[in-house]
Amino acid sequence: MSTDAKNAIAQMEKIVSLCKRRGFIFQSSEIYGGCGGVWDYGPLGAELKRNLRNVWWNTMTREREDVLGLDASILMNPAIWKASGHVDTFADLMRECSLTNKRVRADHVEQQEGVVMNYSGAQSPTGWKLSRPIAVLMKKGEHIESLRKRVRTLIASNAGEAAGKVEEIELLDEAKGDTLEKTIDFHPETGGALGEARPFNLMLKTYLGPTATEADVTYLRPETAQAIFAQFKNVYDSSRMKVPFGIGQIGKAFRNEVTPKNFTFRSREFEQMELEFFIKPDEAVEIISGEVMAWSEGADLSEPKPNWGWQMWHRYWVDQRTKFYEGIGLGDVLEYYWQTPEDLAHYARACVDILCEFPFGTEELEGIAARGDFDLAAHQSASTKSQEIFDEELKNAAAKLSDEQKEAFIQKRLAAEAAKTKGQPMPEAAVRAWFERLFKGNYVPHVIEPSAGLDRMALAVIAKAFSETEKVDDKGKKEIITVLRLHPRVAPIKVGVFPLLKNKPELVAKAREVYALLKKHMNCFYDETASIGRRYARQDEAGTPFGITIDFETCGEKGPELQDTVTLRHRDSNEQERVKISDLLGKLLPLVS
Repeated sequence: MSTDAKNAIAQMEKIVSLCKRRGFIFQSSEIYGGCGGVWDYGPLGAELKRNLRNVWWNTMTREREDVLGLDASILMNPAIWKASGHVDTFADLMRECSLTNKRVRADHVEQQEGVVMNYSGAQSPTGWKLSRPIAVLMKKGEHIESLRKRVRTLIASNAGEAAGKVEEIELLDEAKGDTLEKTIDFHPETGGALGEARPFNLMLKTYLGPTATEADVTYLRPETAQAIFAQFKNVYDSSRMKVPFGIGQIGKAFRNEVTPKNFTFRSREFEQMELEFFIKPDEAVEIISGEVMAWSEGADLSEPKPNWGWQMWHRYWVDQRTKFYEGIGLGDVLEYYWQTPEDLAHYARACVDILCEFPFGTEELEGIAARGDFDLAAHQSASTKSQEIFDEELKNAAAKLSDEQKEAFIQKRLAAEAAKTKGQPMPEAAVRAWFERLFKGNYVPHVIEPSAGLDRMALAVIAKAFSETEKVDDKGKKEIITVLRLHPRVAPIKVGVFPLLKNKPELVAKAREVYALLKKHMNCFYDETASIGRRYARQDEAGTPFGITIDFETCGEKGPELQDTVTLRHRDSNEQERVKISDLLGKLLPLVS
């Protein structure tokens, strides 16, 4: 293993340890051995997630006039998942270990080197016997006795008590096989030979109804987006919004991941923050505005324009989401992957993955896709309920077109359909029928979809904020100081409040007064135990950006000019300033909100 890889693992282990020690994240059901791919958020983690939710919600809905909110149920009619394609295609290719039956995603098997060791089976003095061939990879540098012990242990864990003692299991007919380089045919953990790749549906099944039969099967939602599509017309009809507008939702989703990994990054239960932003088809934009604005580098994305088509809207949302991440302290760890035509789904026009640097590598934080009308059209077809909207402005603009102009629109679309390299081109009759409805002002909106994971976002801000420095005291003793430099907007605790000494009633009373003043407006923490330096350090490790100390100057012992002032300490700069108690709220609120 390379030095960089070892350092990355060590860094991640420190972050996981900090998360447990300080109450950010715990293993679910830990006292019972845990529950794979599921995590619980402790007091600080719950506050962090709530802050991230609030920042996302405020940015995406309350600060905008063109986005509304939705809170849909986790359980939905299973016909929704059939129409969306999840029942038939929402699967990962997985491979199974022939030794332990452990599964691994086919695309998560890293290349390995080693020698194949073959056995005809195994047996033990208890009379238990395994009568099938075993092939295991002895990794480069591994001793044969270590391999045998590992294989016996794995066999015993799979066989249970019937196999007896691990050390008494006999491996039969050991034979040395080929030496392999860059093989991906053995399980990365067990070393057992992997079977053929086969699809594994990621949706978690449950039953909705009393009989628990196949007729009652439904699914825990694997994403929050489909509820938005299913409720599109209800939101549109009840809100009096006009396209373009969006519907946002935050909620739990569930995926039966074959190999959950990297702490909370890939989990089986997680939260999504998704926006479906509905826009006019480009043809409607061109009919109304006379043109569709083309994207070019340096284009002004500050304010949407009436002549924007899907491409400008897609770029706009990439820009908006980038600014969001900059606003929570992640601006300098972002990268982008623009999917190639080969990467894209057949219905997608574009998709960009916003990537983030984690200790374990650069991974996806959010995807922003231009999905056309695929989703609403699919639900319209499956439910037989129209998802079209009527646009009076479009109808009036189309009425002014000549027959030649209308035919030009049709021919342009037919040419685009003929040039498709993915999916089936729309037949000419269907194209003409679609334009007939469009010219009357009717269409199914297209959608731009920014989709983010809340758990990934929380992990990203923790990983980015984690820092260690070495401190040497007066006696030359070295100490590693951990500071979590969370952005004030998302930090779980905004301010620590400390009386300089806990045995001075006047200091404690004043500190309690300051604490009561602030806690109505922001999450604060009161602490009077240990030295003031130790209290600062505890809050630094918890990510608290500001500390307030009530000292003798606060009580007026050094003159009236310092009376009712406190020391405000800034975590990241260690700067300390005197601030009047009456000015604290006005100074802190803009910094933490």
